[in-house]
Amino acid sequence: MKEASDNSGTKPQQSPATNAEGLGHLLGVIAHEVKNPLSTIKVNLRLADEDLQDTVSDTDVQVARSELEQRLSRTRRKIAVITKEAARLEQILDSFLRFADQTHPQLNPVDINSVVSDLFDFFLPQALAHSITMRQQLHKEPLVCLLDTVMLKQALLNLFINSQQALGGQGELIVRTGPDSKPGFAQIQVSDTGKGIPADRIEHIFEPYQSTKPTGSGLGLATVKKIIDLHNGSISVVSEPGKGTSFTISLPLHSAGGATANE
Repeated sequence: MKEASDNSGTKPQQSPATNAEGLGHLLGVIAHEVKNPLSTIKVNLRLADEDLQDTVSDTDVQVARSELEQRLSRTRRKIAVITKEAARLEQILDSFLRFADQTHPQLNPVDINSVVSDLFDFFLPQALAHSITMRQQLHKEPLVCLLDTVMLKQALLNLFINSQQALGGQGELIVRTGPDSKPGFAQIQVSDTGKGIPADRIEHIFEPYQSTKPTGSGLGLATVKKIIDLHNGSISVVSEPGKGTSFTISLPLHSAGGATANE
């Protein structure tokens, strides 16, 4: 079983994008991610143009209707590829903008049980549609933290989606809340019985563009970490290939109320 942690404690740690070297690396990765779909779009536009030119020139001579239909079919397939790649490019840029924009949380005292419960109810239909069993185990007492509710829900949603993709259409997704082992902190745990994370990747999963999935944006878990950092919290992960993964978020309790870790 392999474990990784961001070790952020009560102070946000610098991410790779907070210094010049990290920023340069991040921009290089973004350029690479953007270049791939742009190259595909460029090639398919050229091929589609050639098909259309051939079709126009052949209208002056006798060409079988079936051959013209085949050419148009090929052109439509190329246009479909262009549309798909343009959508992927838009997704890459949107994900990066969301990642870069989350810098000013609006913090208010909120019971994390209510946040988890709301998101559980929201995500349950999607989980059932993918044959995933969802369970929640909420602490019986309020766990009040200073939260930006929208941001925390986004972080948890990213973890839910990550688990759904890891499960591949079956298994369990479990979310728990409770006092953390560290005094004065609350805990949210998101676990799944999926395929797990490869040992050679787990130390880097919170870094931007480190997705282990071919269709992932590479910013989902990096965004989670950034949101938790902005709440002066920490996130860790334990994973065992073939058995599942568990993410644990630790957030400071609001001093005006809520349970403590010693209860």
